[in-house]
Amino acid sequence: MTLQLFDTATRELREFVPVHPGKAGVYICGLTTQGAPHIGHVRFAVAFDILRRWLVRGHGYEVTLIRNVTDIDDKILAKSADAGVPWWAWSYTNERRTSEALDQLGVLPATYEPRATGHIPEMVELMRTLVDKGHAYPAADESGDVYFDVKSYPAYGELTHQDLDDMEPAQDADPRGKRDPRDFALWKGHKPGEPETASWPTPYGQGRPGWHLECSAMARKYLGDTFDIHGGGVDLRFPHHENEQAQSRAAGLGFAQYWLHNAWVTIEGEKMSKSLGNSLLVTEITKRVRPLVLRYYLSAVHYRSTMEFGERSLDEAEAAVERIEGFLRRALPEGWDGELVAVPGDFAEAMDDDLNVSGALAVVFDTVREGNTALDDGDEEAARDAALRVVSMTDVLGVNPLDPHWGPATGGGQDDALSALGDLVQERLEARRAARAARDYETADAIRDQLARVGVTVEDTASGARWSLEHRPDASDTDSTAD
Repeated sequence: MTLQLFDTATRELREFVPVHPGKAGVYICGLTTQGAPHIGHVRFAVAFDILRRWLVRGHGYEVTLIRNVTDIDDKILAKSADAGVPWWAWSYTNERRTSEALDQLGVLPATYEPRATGHIPEMVELMRTLVDKGHAYPAADESGDVYFDVKSYPAYGELTHQDLDDMEPAQDADPRGKRDPRDFALWKGHKPGEPETASWPTPYGQGRPGWHLECSAMARKYLGDTFDIHGGGVDLRFPHHENEQAQSRAAGLGFAQYWLHNAWVTIEGEKMSKSLGNSLLVTEITKRVRPLVLRYYLSAVHYRSTMEFGERSLDEAEAAVERIEGFLRRALPEGWDGELVAVPGDFAEAMDDDLNVSGALAVVFDTVREGNTALDDGDEEAARDAALRVVSMTDVLGVNPLDPHWGPATGGGQDDALSALGDLVQERLEARRAARAARDYETADAIRDQLARVGVTVEDTASGARWSLEHRPDASDTDSTAD
């Protein structure tokens, strides 16, 4: 079974063959630290976290994943100035917010997470190579700007399948010192009014790096001249990724062999943006739903498909998570010891098809149904086997409810309060069972209604009464079965 990935550059599925056998090098463009992250920002991290997990679990690769931090750019300087704080303080605050949001969503830490400002020497070296090779030039006005000469590189546009003659410069592009308006900045000369701390010396003058140069230099340092996968949001294809590829290959580097891009999260068909306010920040949404539910929502749609955000979508994600949790608690009443078994073949086949998570989740829920049937039939061994397969599959997707990361509310261990709650509910269910046995249905119904008023839902099944907590943002969820 081979992993097939959709390569943006070739516009087709390609078998993944790594540069170095048994290893996979992945570079993904991290966030610019201009503000706190909303869910549209973090989708890329969840998508590539699933890729990373599958490379490891599905194929046994040793993965080096680089997720950079763009901690200096025009927007950071502008927003920090408006806020009246140093740019580096503004950047660091938002870097911390981003890291906390990704951790909250169960995104595994990157192998390395380099900051752009920590790699100025590597950028200057790459820039000098391009100047020496005739692919870049210092601005004639001695402003300190250095530009990539797009006409010097005939393959410019091949990543996004565009012809140079059809391209226009960005409306906000700074035209000073350019030979051609479509040339892009490798280095931006220091401007009056900008902080002195936001510039570094180069042979061409004082200044700071252009966005595109940053990623090429950092990818090269940590993954080598040629590496396997470069990923990011679909909106980065042009100009950012096109420019990265052009400058790297013009410098003689092999650069990325596969390009993967995730689609947007939209609201009413429009790309999510900061102008929509703070309601979509990860920190705000996780006040309404558990982080596990938000992670499931962001994981459940194929990475190349656009996601339409809405409260109904979160409700559906919560229902799906609770269904998985309820089964696992019934099938593994003693908890989970961390054992991961082989995933089913149908699951692996779906994941190998360009990370087809919808197909993979179909296998998860087929297995949940299988396990619940086994429980209803009294076959605890078959139910446990199904549960371990469900745990292993959801672990690949980063939504394993029993992972300790999600805490005791989802099965990562039970605290005293949760245990006491379970004992109290079991006592009331036993009283209800006795009342039903005595045909005292009025008392049995009263107990059920009493539990419902405090958020405990009771469902009668062939194997006994199953209970679960109605999800409330500040309450723990649980599920159990009483004979």
